[in-house]
Amino acid sequence: MRALRQTRITLLLGAGAVALSGCASGGRSGNLLPAATFVGSDDVKAEKYIIGPLDQLSIFVWRNPELGAKVQVRPDGMITTPLITDLNAAGKTPAQLADDIRVSLAKYVEDPRVSVMVDSFQGTYAQQIRIVGATEKPAALPYRANMTLLDAMIQVGGLSQYAAGNRARLIRHDKATGEQKEYDLHIARLLKRGDTSANVRLEPGDVIIIPESMF
Repeated sequence: MRALRQTRITLLLGAGAVALSGCASGGRSGNLLPAATFVGSDDVKAEKYIIGPLDQLSIFVWRNPELGAKVQVRPDGMITTPLITDLNAAGKTPAQLADDIRVSLAKYVEDPRVSVMVDSFQGTYAQQIRIVGATEKPAALPYRANMTLLDAMIQVGGLSQYAAGNRARLIRHDKATGEQKEYDLHIARLLKRGDTSANVRLEPGDVIIIPESMF
């Protein structure tokens, strides 16, 4: 009986260890992204910015300042300017929006010349980096050209006290296949040890999930 009881205890301890091992792994995907290289200002490849809801815009009409305006894109993606009501702005580049405004104003002004500047950026959801979980300030950040994990973590104030930064995950939509892919991140290694090999390049639409430590 004694031997049987000891065998049961051993089996239970073994099962517990396996369970804890599975928890500690946090469902790691085994997929890793290559380390980001440090890009010089001359090498930065700027992507075309897509206007999103709540962006602040300045619209200028050459020789017709009264037709310009400072506007905020409404949650429905529309804007209103002098002589133009409910023009869709979200999903367009500033140049595309300027061209649409020019076409609309051509009914009232001969050969209008229009320029659009984005004063504050929100971007569309597809252009944001979303960071959730055990961070100081979970946030949706506008994507910038050549943005890295380090850039994003600085903006949200780093990890929280109980974060399991080395079990973080990055969720990315693969445009080529239409599938969602998952990658392992080692944020604590990057922030606490300064390991630059853990710094990876981000892409528009990335979601970073940071779990809390179980211990």
